[in-house]
Amino acid sequence: MLTGGETRVVDLGSHTGLELAGEADAPGRDEEAVVVYTSAMAGTPLGAILTHRNLLANARATVQAGGNVAEDHVLAVLPFSHLFGLVVTALAPLLAGARVTAPERFHPLRALEALETEGVTEIVGVPAIFLALLAALERRGTPLAAPALRLCICGGAPLAEALQARWAERTGVELRQGYGLTEGGPVCLFNPVDRANARGALGVPFPGVTVTVRDPATGAERPDGEAGELWVRGENVSPGYVRGGEAGLARRDGWLCTGDLGVRRADGTVAFAGVLKAMATRNGFNVYPREIERAVLELDGVRQARVTMVPDPEREHDIHLAVVGDVTADAVRRWCAARLSAYKQPSEITVATA
Repeated sequence: MLTGGETRVVDLGSHTGLELAGEADAPGRDEEAVVVYTSAMAGTPLGAILTHRNLLANARATVQAGGNVAEDHVLAVLPFSHLFGLVVTALAPLLAGARVTAPERFHPLRALEALETEGVTEIVGVPAIFLALLAALERRGTPLAAPALRLCICGGAPLAEALQARWAERTGVELRQGYGLTEGGPVCLFNPVDRANARGALGVPFPGVTVTVRDPATGAERPDGEAGELWVRGENVSPGYVRGGEAGLARRDGWLCTGDLGVRRADGTVAFAGVLKAMATRNGFNVYPREIERAVLELDGVRQARVTMVPDPEREHDIHLAVVGDVTADAVRRWCAARLSAYKQPSEITVATA
């Protein structure tokens, strides 16, 4: 368990009003705080730099948008190595002086027990986590009895409206969707607690963040109802990469070009409309087929490698790998296990000699 420290309330205008004592005079605000690896547009791992300013700005905005207070108790089931987990389930509630409980690993039944017996007020996850919690509720056969629960946040992958409806029906709490990316600190859009939840929408711009929908070629703003690339700017945006920035996300006139597509709706919310970059999500993590293919092509005997991302209702996508070469499927699987993260492991491998 992690417990937040003392905070004081000040007037910060567009910020949340939360600032640690003495923070305004603290040096090093623009020095790097963390380096988080992401594959940007080309599927090449790049170290994105996040400064103290980036993280604090996004944490403050999270407190404001989620209404975090010192009495909150957040169940942190996302890894802190993922910026979504670090900022939304650790830094933000601690900034508000709230309690954070981080189980060693996510287990649906134990998570349900914590929601019901530990006075948890907030849980944050990816779609697969909420699907697993609903499945556990159905197996258990009894309704959720978590009267303290007030805020459920989902991100990391597109969220189906049907899942939002099921969650609200079974728990009595809306499942609020947001959108972000590593280079965005991470959160850029969210359905805040001070307005009705817009199911099927990524939300409205986070406090202190500006989001526009642009033509990816010309940079011209797209009108409501027309899809375009999401461009963002604000104190949350990373200053760049450790190296290899030419393979990273583009910057144009102070805007970060996300490589993701959205549509601004008449109510001011933004809906997801696809991606420009060659990637898909699996359990809330980005998977770049080209990265897997490059790794497999380094195995002796492999002449060709092709990854196909297959839609999966529980994990968003499955990974199918087709290999041409003088190797076995077991050898390819062992090679992938030694060189790729767990969420990048192919679930199906086929090998052909020609």
